[in-house]
Amino acid sequence: MTTATTPLHWQGPGYPSTDPAGVYQVLADLEHPCFVVRTPQGIGAVAGGRALPSAGAPAGSRPLLAAAAPLPPQRLGSAAFRSAHGVRQPYMAGAMAGGIASADLVIALAREGYLASFGAAGLLPESIGKALDRFATQIPGLPFAVNLIHSPSEERLEREAVELFLQHGVRCVEASAYLALSPHIVRYRLAGLRQGPDGRPVAEHRVIAKISRTETAERFMRPAPAALVADLLARGQISPLQAELAKYVPVAEDITVEADSGGHTDRRPLPALLPSILRLRDAVQREHRYPVPIRVGAAGGLGSPVALAAAFAMGAAYVVTGSVNQSCVESGASKATKGLLAEAGIADCEMAPAADMFEMGVELQVLKKGTLFPMRAKRLYELYQAYGSLEQIPAEDRARLEAQLFRRPLAEVWQECEGYFRRRDPEQLARAADNPKRRMALVFRWYLGMSSRWSTTGDPERTLDYQIWCGPAMGSFNDWVTASYLKAPGNRRVAEVAHHLMRGAAFHTRLAALRTAGVQIPASAADYRPVPLEAGAHAGTPGRGLGEGAL
Repeated sequence: MTTATTPLHWQGPGYPSTDPAGVYQVLADLEHPCFVVRTPQGIGAVAGGRALPSAGAPAGSRPLLAAAAPLPPQRLGSAAFRSAHGVRQPYMAGAMAGGIASADLVIALAREGYLASFGAAGLLPESIGKALDRFATQIPGLPFAVNLIHSPSEERLEREAVELFLQHGVRCVEASAYLALSPHIVRYRLAGLRQGPDGRPVAEHRVIAKISRTETAERFMRPAPAALVADLLARGQISPLQAELAKYVPVAEDITVEADSGGHTDRRPLPALLPSILRLRDAVQREHRYPVPIRVGAAGGLGSPVALAAAFAMGAAYVVTGSVNQSCVESGASKATKGLLAEAGIADCEMAPAADMFEMGVELQVLKKGTLFPMRAKRLYELYQAYGSLEQIPAEDRARLEAQLFRRPLAEVWQECEGYFRRRDPEQLARAADNPKRRMALVFRWYLGMSSRWSTTGDPERTLDYQIWCGPAMGSFNDWVTASYLKAPGNRRVAEVAHHLMRGAAFHTRLAALRTAGVQIPASAADYRPVPLEAGAHAGTPGRGLGEGAL
């Protein structure tokens, strides 16, 4: 190969496109092969299968130096993932709690052949039920998932969510923030088991488990623990046949490796975490010999086509995006929040206490630019650790809390908490009745919970208290789209974002193949550029090819 030190040139007779745009068009024609050839005028390329003849040279006489096969984005990742979930591409929009991953977002992606998870965490059952009714009427038969978040401090919410999913016939659940398997996620999985004609188990309920630790991943990769299965059987929540079939299926068929993401995260780098989980999957597969091998996907930090291409190159069966979708038109975030997200940089994120696991000291990743929430939430946790009750907090600190964070007496906040939990989860009040520190935790969680609501509704008086779940992928995305139509939040349609991320991932994957063959790609042609889709085009379908001999 002689191309190692020779950059590509598009010039001379027979190659009418001499500008960088022509170079890019050939490389971006993913539906046709790209051939790099030597010509009397230098190194050139052609899409579509044949080079155009140049003056003084017979057609077809150019030496072939390198080739890249067609690579439409649906060829990336795992065909098994696409088949199992009934989607066109191995791409998923992960859940964002409180309905930020809204019903509109899920519907928009489902109609274009992508999988999306509804952000049910933190919503009341009636709100979740309304979304499920919409899915049944507006996207019947199309794929979608619903988020089930681990709620160790509010077990009732997790239990009622599973009951609701079973009532509505939800076929796919995205399980997140699990520290250990709960009986509720196991019940959902096993309640969908039946025996196929060949005697093998058929799982009607699919679980996509989002994890960031090997020990948690292994729990989902293995069959459900016998003790949990026996308890569910004794309660009549699964049948004897389902209890028997449980021995032969993993709790989750899809494991999403969550790296440095927004919200709940351990902020682990994907290049370190993903290979470890893939090796674990292979070991578990050799042991259990599942008829349907477990698939491993990637999430966290995926805000550009290059990042997606890297995840697929490392062996991801599918990719999951989150933060970038929050800034899209269809998300449940407010216009004000979307504006802040669209201006975020890679370093504009920070860890802060999580409302749902406050007492345990669990943190989540949020946006710090334009808000004081991270600092204020950390101060609440410091006070929680230092004192045994609200009454023990020094008067100066208490006055500051009431003036700046709560904007009302703490006694009034507690009264509001009582009314809230009386409707939602009376068990919380029973646990706090003789426990002053528990009451303090519930009051502090009021601020943490309201801060995400203020962000979602766009309360203009509470901008500095917005809790916006966000990871560095948001800054990466903003950098990538700076000079494109996707810079403006109003142009960010979730299906178009998915289309360009996946198509860009295929583009960069093909460039990597050419570079491996020794081809130097001009810098002006080496970055995928999102452009508006043509009128009538669908985001989930391949782009129009340039045709044979286009360059």
